[in-house]
Amino acid sequence: MSHQIETTIAEAAARNLSVPATIELLADMELEARRGRAVERRFKCSRLQSQPSIDAFRFHHHKSRVQAKNRILRLLDLTFLPQGTNVVLIGNPGVGKTFLARVLAWKACQANQRVLFTTAMDMLNHLLASQVDHSLVRKLKIFTDPTLLVVDELGYLSLDQQTSNLFYQVISTRHSQKRSTIITTNTPFSDWGNILFNTTIATAIADRLVENSEIFLLGGPSLRNPGKHPDPPEE
Repeated sequence: MSHQIETTIAEAAARNLSVPATIELLADMELEARRGRAVERRFKCSRLQSQPSIDAFRFHHHKSRVQAKNRILRLLDLTFLPQGTNVVLIGNPGVGKTFLARVLAWKACQANQRVLFTTAMDMLNHLLASQVDHSLVRKLKIFTDPTLLVVDELGYLSLDQQTSNLFYQVISTRHSQKRSTIITTNTPFSDWGNILFNTTIATAIADRLVENSEIFLLGGPSLRNPGKHPDPPEE
């Protein structure tokens, strides 16, 4: 308000605005500025590093995208967040899973929601390290507290018993607190026993994710092939 007061008073005089109307105009400016700063903070804390738009998601690339288009677009209203709905994006490398996850995460930041983007291995490495200095409980909250957690690249490396148990703790806690998680993976649920320590823990994790979820299978060739796809890659 202090930055805009002189300009606003001059505008109010030109428009013959009343004092209450002028104060309301200043207050609206203050609220909008605060909202913008809040979104900037949410984005910085989210570790997203980009602000992608759904307009750049090439639905025509494969029939699986065309078939899922309406479901994907409905996610943009963010009604899945208060419902604690999870989103699981399954597909081969390069089909746009990470891009779509970032679109939804940035949308949540714009709605002033607390968001965190991480790869599966980065999250688990941080949690493993926290066991050394006995800060696991505190570090777990980094990943269980956000309204939306995006776990990227699950399945690129197999997890041992310790990291599988840590992953289960994150998913189980978020499930009990009804907080939404987005998972991107190149591995179908039927093969999760191969990337997690055993089928028992894989089933326990999958059950909690699937119980209240939107699942998308993204097909088609990789969008990273510059010869076939001159546009910038989506993932």
